[in-house]
Amino acid sequence: MTTIKKIIPLNRVEGDLEIHLELDRENVVTAARSVGTMYRGIENLMTGRGPLDSLVITPRICGICTTAHLNAAAKALDMAYNVSIPADAHRLRSATLMVEQLQNDLRHLFLLFMPDFTRTRYADHPLYEEAVARYRPLKGQSTVQTLQETKKLIEIIAILGGQWPHSSFMVPGGVVSVPGGSDIAQCRHILSSFRRWYEKRVLGCTLDRWQAVGTWDELQQWLAETPAHRDSELGFFIRMALSSGLDNLGRGHDRFISAGGPDLPDPDGGCRPLFPAAIFTPEGTVPLDPEKITEDVSHSFFKETPGHPFDSRTIAAPFSDDGRKYSWAKAPRYDGKPAETGPLADLLMAGIGLFVDWVRSNGASVFIRELARMVRPAMILPAVEQCVSGMAHADAQFYSDTLKPLSARSFGTVTAPRGILGHWVVIKDGKIANYQVITPTAWNGSPRDRHGIPGPWEQAVIGTAVRDPEDPVEVEQIVRSFDPCLVCTVHAIKLF
Repeated sequence: MTTIKKIIPLNRVEGDLEIHLELDRENVVTAARSVGTMYRGIENLMTGRGPLDSLVITPRICGICTTAHLNAAAKALDMAYNVSIPADAHRLRSATLMVEQLQNDLRHLFLLFMPDFTRTRYADHPLYEEAVARYRPLKGQSTVQTLQETKKLIEIIAILGGQWPHSSFMVPGGVVSVPGGSDIAQCRHILSSFRRWYEKRVLGCTLDRWQAVGTWDELQQWLAETPAHRDSELGFFIRMALSSGLDNLGRGHDRFISAGGPDLPDPDGGCRPLFPAAIFTPEGTVPLDPEKITEDVSHSFFKETPGHPFDSRTIAAPFSDDGRKYSWAKAPRYDGKPAETGPLADLLMAGIGLFVDWVRSNGASVFIRELARMVRPAMILPAVEQCVSGMAHADAQFYSDTLKPLSARSFGTVTAPRGILGHWVVIKDGKIANYQVITPTAWNGSPRDRHGIPGPWEQAVIGTAVRDPEDPVEVEQIVRSFDPCLVCTVHAIKLF
């Protein structure tokens, strides 16, 4: 059988990514390899340093998810030092984390994913001209508005944390940036403005109206209910994506993982997560057990080390003669199996009926992943508002000082914009002995494991019929629906 080999250097993703394809004579993808072309060595920079150094260095892993990395590093040290943080510190940490999620969800949609609808491949689509008016790169109406609105939104992190990106205001025991009354008022004003834009432009309705949509039939009713729904960004996406067949494109393993959170303080002094930490399959949902997370490097340019992050190491092996190796990304696995992460995983863990029913009936797809990313802010935004408002009281407390030199094994997992993020640290005699980071894109863009099982977006690409191998839009849309960030996954380019 004739096999066509094709290398796609993927643009409009964070960092450098290649997708290597094999296609049969009918231009159907028979094999796919996700090739992370760069090496991240930040974990190795941590060895021998003091534990608090992780709060300064690891947020520089990524300039997009910098707050998520800081949060994960701080949670790992909270566990190591066995400290409980005050409720207001929970609120501030969670508010800044969720603001970063809001920014990323919408920038991904309107700056990275939706421009695919402006390509010549869609020129004969009846909605093409409208797509160009909305999403033409740097000039489309929706593109420009998204840049403006999310730029204002991210100021909240700078107000509450002192700077963005690469801030370091979280510490074990709480936070060191204490907001005043004017800071809280300014954040509330920004959130109010952002809510008005999101409801009017993106949803075309109030948050309450959207949250009443719980089934596919109710979604169809919502779409036909008023022109404001139909002509919103959400309404346009649904019409364009379904008429383009994206609901049948890009099915993966249908196994999902979420770190859960963020933590939202209750009036009784406890905390509840906005999204549960769990594993979802069409058969059911089970709580996440971090002990079942491992890393496989059988197809990565690394030396073999034990699989759990506490025991594994990041030891580059660029000159390996093992022909199986093809990526600088590692292959995270849960209970020995690949798992997809991201906004869709969060909504599945939360039991949102529209998404649970869809995945159980149809499996994941480009359409349902991007739909989840477009409406996850409808759950996050009220939670941010709640956190910010909750800090506005005279007795607010943001830090508890109980630190001391120690030896420990601890970890912090959070829901970053693109999915589950984990930091694992081993401390011996007050110094870091080992540090490991597993990012969302490592989960989604992982290479094969020792059993030859593809990572999530490798699997999602296999079986795709490509209309034009010279312009494989279908493959690019599948991979982009996972919102790749190779910057988080790898950090120093291979020059040999």
